[in-house]
Parts: sequence; structure tokens; C-alpha cells
Amino acid sequence: MKKSLFGVSALALTLSLILSAAAYAQGGAALDQKSIDRITKEVRHELVMLPFYGVFDNLAYKVDPDGTVTLIGQVSRPTLKSDAAAAVKRIEGVTNVVNNLEVLPASITDDRIRRATYRAIYSNTALSQYQLRAVPPIHIIVKNGRVTLEGAVATQMDKQIAGVQANTVHGVFEVTNNLQVDQPDKK
Repeated sequence: MKKSLFGVSALALTLSLILSAAAYAQGGAALDQKSIDRITKEVRHELVMLPFYGVFDNLAYKVDPDGTVTLIGQVSRPTLKSDAAAAVKRIEGVTNVVNNLEVLPASITDDRIRRATYRAIYSNTALSQYQLRAVPPIHIIVKNGRVTLEGAVATQMDKQIAGVQANTVHGVFEVTNNLQVDQPDKK
């Protein structure tokens, strides 16, 4: 089941249940749903607790019924990639870790864009509330001048404001707004 640090989709949960049933039917050593849920919770906890995990990193993961955890996303430091894999390997029930984390290239320009985008987003009055958390929920991924916003916000308006703010940063070629909305606006 693919799980970001901010939410899980119903489709991913359904897929996980189907894969679990298929693995069991084929005689594989599939974990039960309770074990998968426990591993999912522990993986999230271990990743959030990594000392160098921050607003410029995007850590997501998928837990398979056979106990394999696949790490997905982007990190700004190579050590965070290896630290994430090591932390997940220690979890009881995890049989294998596939580390597909991308290490973002070192770039002075991208570093400047990261800082400027952070200031543009979190200095906005409507979005400043998100800055108060230990790991702010709006993650800013910059690669070759292209900004991707990952994470979760409370409303559709917050998502739109974050996208507009990121687009105001000098030197940004493109902004992809992948923010999830926790409470979709009612019509």
C-alpha cells in the first residue's frame, strides 16, 4: 500500500487487501492486515523521527503483504537516504527494504530557490500556521529549478495560495502542486 507521510488513499488500501489475499492464495507468507497496519504506522514514525528529515525532503513508502517496504520520494541529503533505509530495516516484520529515494542534485541555484520558496510560502499569513509544526506539512522539492509541493493542507484555498506563492519566486521554471487537501471545500 502506497502511503505518504500525510495520508492514505482508499484505492491503495483496497489494492493492499487484494494483494494480500492473492499472496495468501498462492501460498506465500503474507502478513495479515493488522500486521501491515502496524508496520505502516511504525514506518511513518521512524521516517518522521529521522534527525535530518525536513521541509525540503519528501518521504513516502509502500508496504507490501510480504513485508517488503518500498521507500519513494526525494531527499536533499545522501545520508537521509541511507538513514531512512536503516531505520525501516529495524522494524519487526519488515523482510526487505527497497530504497527508491532520489537524492536531489547539489545546486547553489536550487538551494536559493528552496529558501526563497520556503519564505514565500510560510511568510504568507494564511499559511504561516503550518510553519509551527515540528515538520511543516508543506514540503518543497526543488530539482533543476522546478518546484514540487508535496504534503497536506487543510483547505483547497491553502493549496492554491501555496502554489501561487511558489510561482512568485524568481528563477523557478515550473511549479507542480501535489498538495493533498484534508478537508475538501463543501459546495
